Amino acid sequence: MADCVSKVELSISCENLLDKDVFSKSDPLCALLLNTGGNQWVEIGRTEMVKNCLDPKFSKKFLLDYYFEQVQKLKFGVYDIDNETFDLGDDDFLGEIECTLGQIVSGKKLTRPLVLHNGKPAGKGTITIFAEEVKDNRVVNFEVQARKLDKKDFWGKSDPYLEFCKQSPDGKWQMVHRTEVVKRNLNPTWKPYKIPLQTLCNSDLRKPIKVTCYDYDNDGSHDLIGTFETNMETLQVASHISPAEFECINPKKKQKKRSYKNSGIVSFKLCQIVKEYSFLDYIMGGCQMNFIVGIDFTGSNGDPRKPDSLHYINPNGFNEYLMAIWSVGMIIQDYDTDKLFPAFGFGAQIPPNWQVSHEFPLNFNPTNPFCAGVQGIVEAYQNCLPRVKLHGPTNFSPIINHVARFAAAAAQQPTASQYFILLIITDGVITDLDDTRQAIVNAAKLPMSIIIVGVGGADFSAMEFLDGDECVLKSPTGETAIRDIVQFVPFRKFHNATKEALAQSVLAELPQQVVCYFNSRKLRPPNEPDPEAL
Repeated sequence: MADCVSKVELSISCENLLDKDVFSKSDPLCALLLNTGGNQWVEIGRTEMVKNCLDPKFSKKFLLDYYFEQVQKLKFGVYDIDNETFDLGDDDFLGEIECTLGQIVSGKKLTRPLVLHNGKPAGKGTITIFAEEVKDNRVVNFEVQARKLDKKDFWGKSDPYLEFCKQSPDGKWQMVHRTEVVKRNLNPTWKPYKIPLQTLCNSDLRKPIKVTCYDYDNDGSHDLIGTFETNMETLQVASHISPAEFECINPKKKQKKRSYKNSGIVSFKLCQIVKEYSFLDYIMGGCQMNFIVGIDFTGSNGDPRKPDSLHYINPNGFNEYLMAIWSVGMIIQDYDTDKLFPAFGFGAQIPPNWQVSHEFPLNFNPTNPFCAGVQGIVEAYQNCLPRVKLHGPTNFSPIINHVARFAAAAAQQPTASQYFILLIITDGVITDLDDTRQAIVNAAKLPMSIIIVGVGGADFSAMEFLDGDECVLKSPTGETAIRDIVQFVPFRKFHNATKEALAQSVLAELPQQVVCYFNSRKLRPPNEPDPEAL
């Protein structure tokens, strides 16, 4: 595995974008894609959407690992968002650029004209990418309120939000964070949020920070309520008992009125600097990755002895199930110290009584379902195929709940000691959708992720529904999953791609899922000393 030289944070802004909306301006969003070989691109992130704006400065940053010895090809695509769907294919395309991460890093700033799919200029549109090396893994947790803000809307109260800016070396202000909008409220309380310390002030506690309060307007002409400057040295003493408070000043109002005092008070109830661990911190700090495989043996796969079956092993010794096991397993096994992987099948009739089982060990040893390495999983699968009868129904929930029991036990540990990754390979026809939804919502509270690889040409709409990218998954009772733990990838997209391309797409969200779980519970890596014990 290549050594990550450093982490790089990318900030995106655009100017003079094409205007695709008839009665208003475009609502742009920027998506970032990484080339995984040939013409294969994998989306690795997207900014927020900025409403009614042709010159957006996006608040959300992209955090990338920078490898000096690799050519990391990137594509930045800008879209005018017209609907609620996650798919960008049904939104208006405003232009893109292709470049390498090395090109951005070498100049620290890259400005390029946007081009359309046919290579022609996207009007006068340009994109600018700022790069900053991340050397500090501390973040600042904020809890902020305001009171007595100016009323800016004629027919109602203001809709306030805050923007945080830091000063760049040339003296200009660069936006680093934008809060949510609180509708119709002159005394707003914003949801708690966090900003990386380096992003906020380059880790310099005395570096000036400008905070500006705006009244949000749908047409993009946001009204200034007021602004003030401070720094982290002042802010970090804030507490609920003794908040750090600042007058919001509107310079034009102050100039016009002698009696002017302020346009409201912004009150910081919490401004706490904490260390936030990265995926590599957890891996290198002793967190054990546990890899489990679940294979679909239902009748819809077809008779394994016939070439049209998804379980048919071709003369080269492969089928889509085996290719998925190799692709994902070869990456995961590097992080699993004992290289012993439990492997299960579901949806088959198994000997000796030929009852249908939804979680049987591939090696038919319930007390020791472990396989030695990826090769062991492959051999167990090949030995299992002729010994079972493909049947049904296709139930995911038993195997998810099986892994969740182990994850629940690991969740009782005082450190980030274990994380579980369940790979389910299926032909996509699911029977127990409601039970599976409940199982996933429950599992989202535990140290585990679920990867689903769909093989064959079936309708995978149910799988895409379980992957919470497009909308937050809910259980049948209405309980919302507290985090997205499912990544679904259809194998057919990678028929002509390398094994590495499939693995990269399948595992793209995993590091962030691991970090999200452990950081939200303030769990440190096992080998990291307890700061309270020092």
